[in-house]
Amino acid sequence: MASIDLKGVRKVYQGNVTAIHALDLSIADGELVVLVGPSGCGKSTLLRMIAGLETITDGTISIGEDVVNKKEPAERDIAMVFQNYALYPHMSVRQNLEYGLKNRGTPRDEIDRRVNEAARILEITPFLDRKPRQLSGGQRQRVAMGRAIVRQPKAFLFDEPLSNLDAKLRGQMRIEIRRLQRSLKTTSVYVTHDQLEAMTLADRLVVMNGGRIEQVGKPIELYDKPASLFVAGFIGSPPMNLLPIAALQALAGGTMPSLPAGTDIVGIRPDQVVVGSGEGIALSGTVELIEPVGGESHLYVRVEGLDQTLILVQQGRANVGEADKVDFALPLAALHGFNKESGLRVD
Repeated sequence: MASIDLKGVRKVYQGNVTAIHALDLSIADGELVVLVGPSGCGKSTLLRMIAGLETITDGTISIGEDVVNKKEPAERDIAMVFQNYALYPHMSVRQNLEYGLKNRGTPRDEIDRRVNEAARILEITPFLDRKPRQLSGGQRQRVAMGRAIVRQPKAFLFDEPLSNLDAKLRGQMRIEIRRLQRSLKTTSVYVTHDQLEAMTLADRLVVMNGGRIEQVGKPIELYDKPASLFVAGFIGSPPMNLLPIAALQALAGGTMPSLPAGTDIVGIRPDQVVVGSGEGIALSGTVELIEPVGGESHLYVRVEGLDQTLILVQQGRANVGEADKVDFALPLAALHGFNKESGLRVD
């Protein structure tokens, strides 16, 4: 186990294409940090740089006390888990787990001990003599994690490991990965574009955009206090409603709360909008679409004068229908202020 430190790390491809702008990030020993962002944001490139699968243009990467810039992946004492499992199809599960240890000259009794322990932890002991093709997707992913565990590395690197699984299996595997990481206390970096994975797995969340870090913090901190318009719109499902102050002021009859200087956009989470009458800025609109989502309903409401659709969350079944008029209120304490030009939060 070890900390991971990135200082001034940058990646520029041929043609002066910058994939990662100079960034700093420190990951504590035993911490699980999730890199999240849209496609092309640089999260997988950054993970591959930590792994040694991509060279870095500038900066330093340290794993523990060692600067690993010029070390090969095998010399960095890390283990990767990929989305496509990367198992050898002609080998049994046991042979897949043993393979890396045999190549490193690990004694036979130690190989057996590590393989049996990993199989016990991951509950794959009954499958040790099967081939990968005889396993389900979730079982194959457990084997892939087992191959990482037997290495006893300084750090685990996960590259969208659950993206090939269905929704139910993803939920099960999220729980298993979190339980496993807490048990082993191994430093872990996890890449995903799935918000639910990011919010539920991370000790800390790193939101990336255009090769830069937008915000770092505990998941609930990013949800409650997004640092930028990008984070506000990206973290949370459904996403935060973002409203221009000028249009909102016109609808509110000029009555607006006192906001910090420079605020020209306000945001509010859909679950903080009060459907019906309530304290705050009173608005109304036409329901364009209703999405029943289990114990709650998502109402997509078109507000005349705003030229945009707002999302409201109503607990239980919706008491309105599509094309109905609905009244709602924006509580003043729930509003977040942003500046459009800088894209940053205004406090």
